[in-house]
Amino acid sequence: MIPGSFEYHRPGSVGETVELLARLGEESRVIAGGHSLIPMMKLRLAVPEHLIDLQSVEGLKDIAIDGGDITIGAMVTQHELIESEALAAACPILRETSKQIADPQIRYCGTLGGNVANGDPGNDMPALMQALDADYLLAGPEGTRSIKARDFYEAAYFTALNEGEILTAVRFAAPSAGHGWAYEKQKRKIGDYATAAAAVLLTLSGGACSAASVALTNVADTPLFAEEASTILSGSSLDADTVERAAKAAAAITDPAEDGRGPVEFRRHLTAVMVRRAVATAQTRAA
Repeated sequence: MIPGSFEYHRPGSVGETVELLARLGEESRVIAGGHSLIPMMKLRLAVPEHLIDLQSVEGLKDIAIDGGDITIGAMVTQHELIESEALAAACPILRETSKQIADPQIRYCGTLGGNVANGDPGNDMPALMQALDADYLLAGPEGTRSIKARDFYEAAYFTALNEGEILTAVRFAAPSAGHGWAYEKQKRKIGDYATAAAAVLLTLSGGACSAASVALTNVADTPLFAEEASTILSGSSLDADTVERAAKAAAAITDPAEDGRGPVEFRRHLTAVMVRRAVATAQTRAA
């Protein structure tokens, strides 16, 4: 189908964007890479009267690595995340996850901000940001604020973004040197959403796991930070029994839909499989 008619706006700054959103109200939508919004517009599931393009907004394409802090602008594309050697050295799971999103054509246009901000439970970056304990930087009519990725998602396509706010950047602490990482994703075909996926970050010290973080993709109506599973792994030797308990704890918090990707119990089972695989890979990389 063809989208409905709309007026097109291309602001040059965050302030101008916020002013447009305030003036145009709820009939306006911002567009980043367009791979979430445009298909909805073609199906007339979204019919904005005003489209605000973020491509020319200054400062949204910056990547900054300052000591142990990493800040990535909302308009940085998945391709740019993959190509950044500095990011790959500081946080290699970013590259690994980006490479599993859709296909190269989409990754050239699709942005980090678009992936994390629209609340699509099938998107890959939200769970990773929860595993990294990232902060989302927001700008709106009341000024700027930050919110934890773990607190941002409320339901499918519903987030903590207030009326008139946009996400401007993602910020997180670089994982410790020598950490292990893995993003394991089971999907029906290349470019598809995950049937189930798991992001795992591990830090080893003296042969034991001193810190662990586990998060899950597309097995509920929001991304899930698997807090109990992370706690089970932390302080352990990552022996088989402990890893199995963690995998079962992660699967237990899921609430997947029964759809073309499989029935509920299959997707729960697959969640545990993805966690076990991710822990094994992360452990190998840390060692």
